[in-house]
Amino acid sequence: MAETADYEQMIAQHIPDAQATVSGGGGKFEATVISEAFDDQNMLARHRLVYAALDPQIKSGEIHALSIRAYTPAEWQRVGGEG
Repeated sequence: MAETADYEQMIAQHIPDAQATVSGGGGKFEATVISEAFDDQNMLARHRLVYAALDPQIKSGEIHALSIRAYTPAEWQRVGGEG
């Protein structure tokens, strides 16, 4: 079973220049992902990118609940994010 750091790495490998933070456990996780790849994409398209990065874990049931917050770097700055 993967750790949250493994999920962060999977997302970062799948989405160009992504910074991912994943928290949670017991199959229930929250992911905050910041990437320029989200520019000009609606929320559904952004979420699909993140789900695709973790697809094997979702299909296996390792992840059964995933809350996603996906931002461009500019949006992240506007909501008060760090970095």
